[in-house]
Amino acid sequence: MLNLPNALTLLRIFLVPLLVVVLLTRMPAKEYLALAVFLVAALTDLLDGWIARKFRKVTRLGMLLDPIADKILVSAALISLVDLQEADAWAVCIIVGREFAVSGLRSIAAAEQITIAASSLGKWKMGAQVVGISLMILGARLDDIGLWRMTGRAALYVMTVMAIVSGIDYFRKYLPPLLAKEAIQGQDDTPGTGGSS
Repeated sequence: MLNLPNALTLLRIFLVPLLVVVLLTRMPAKEYLALAVFLVAALTDLLDGWIARKFRKVTRLGMLLDPIADKILVSAALISLVDLQEADAWAVCIIVGREFAVSGLRSIAAAEQITIAASSLGKWKMGAQVVGISLMILGARLDDIGLWRMTGRAALYVMTVMAIVSGIDYFRKYLPPLLAKEAIQGQDDTPGTGGSS
């Protein structure tokens, strides 16, 4: 169902190509425009969750689509910053790899009728990513003394650590019950176990 929170989530996804185009073009003061697009997209993440909870508009679609939209936004921004040499490729690979791993876990859980909602640690991770990416975008513009760049790189390393920790937390919580459920299903599917003749 396409309610307002889900529409805001879709808007976040639609803003991603615009962000990438702005970051990778040579227009004057592109960093300020890119930062504005990125912050608007990040703001929709706050709004859709708040509206969904306050007005009881939480849907299964929204719970699945919202983290995917976050991952698309963050991954696109970080990969663009690697191209601009504002972010370390190895750190971005870890962050994006974690996003793929958690998305895979969510897909498996969804197939088993288990919805994995965003954890508080995951929300803190997203907040750190918004701050870090914003600093790196500004660092591409305000680099007279290198302070913005150094701060942005420091934020990137914090983001990397938080991505690893929150990823481990998701797998620690949800992988054991999924494996246990799969083991039970495997026993039920074994020929000669159960059923009447």
